[in-house]
Amino acid sequence: MKQDLAAKARELGFVAFGIAPAADDPLRARRLDEWLGAGMHGAMEWMAARADVRRAPQAMWPEARSVIALGMSYAPDVDPLAPGEAKISVYAQGRDYHDTVKKALKALARWLVERAPGTELKVFVDTAPVMEKPLGEAAGIGWQGKHTNLVSRQHGSWLFLGAIYTTLELEPDQPHADRCGSCTACQQACPTDAFPAPYTLDARRCISYLTIEHAGPIPEEFRKAIGTRIYGCDDCLAVCPWNRFADNAARNAAFVPREDLIAPKLGELLGLDDAGFRQKFSGSPIKRIGRNRFVRNCLIAAGNSGDRALHSQISALAGDPDPVVAEAARWALGRLTASP
Repeated sequence: MKQDLAAKARELGFVAFGIAPAADDPLRARRLDEWLGAGMHGAMEWMAARADVRRAPQAMWPEARSVIALGMSYAPDVDPLAPGEAKISVYAQGRDYHDTVKKALKALARWLVERAPGTELKVFVDTAPVMEKPLGEAAGIGWQGKHTNLVSRQHGSWLFLGAIYTTLELEPDQPHADRCGSCTACQQACPTDAFPAPYTLDARRCISYLTIEHAGPIPEEFRKAIGTRIYGCDDCLAVCPWNRFADNAARNAAFVPREDLIAPKLGELLGLDDAGFRQKFSGSPIKRIGRNRFVRNCLIAAGNSGDRALHSQISALAGDPDPVVAEAARWALGRLTASP
């Protein structure tokens, strides 16, 4: 059953597969509690609100016996650290991974139920209180690196993760060993010093959090460091030495980057109204943050760009109905004016 399940997973586009037990893990629960207790989740209140069921699969679903951990590759074929007028995280340059991964998970779940009638299961991809990264480590598909993301020896840092909880008893795989060694590349690469210690991320300082999850004005102490990043940040992932083994030939076709998102133009993005934003980012994970938050990000990038040709567009946004957008526009004008 397990071999057939792994083969079906590969057929559906998953390049990583492993089985973890669904039992409680006291160490995993303690680390979550410590992280939440330190307030490092920032405004992501849902992390704390359902912490009780996030700690372990059986805390959510007592009948669960096994976790099928899966990974789908989105390995880039260009250097994520290459400079650009506006930079979007690699994972958001293609189709929305939620849709693609969930569709494959459901297909695998249907196959499993047909093969083992009476089996119950639940599928998850990033939208439920499930700790996919430590579960992936427990299932042997990778380990949580010092940047807290999962790292695979075959696919580097470029995996979208999904999980299936099931009542089926499946033989678990051995947990993956930590292979970060003495390397600190990811820690040193972070523009905002978001790692107070290895294996610990303070989301409140993370550019991905600030540009995606954070709804209000971006704290001024981080604005210069954001540079021209308008959605997410790949720096800590991109510098990982294990990425030299990642092959973009393994990338799911759904995640091939859109040409207009590889090197987008700030001038075009600053002019987006709500309808234009929704149209441009239809089918993209970027759509989830809404026009106002996205334009706020573009204004921070415009202020850091030094491009005075953007002055008139920025000025127009200084009177935007959204006060966060308007404030970001005023800040960007000040930065451009002060630029040599």
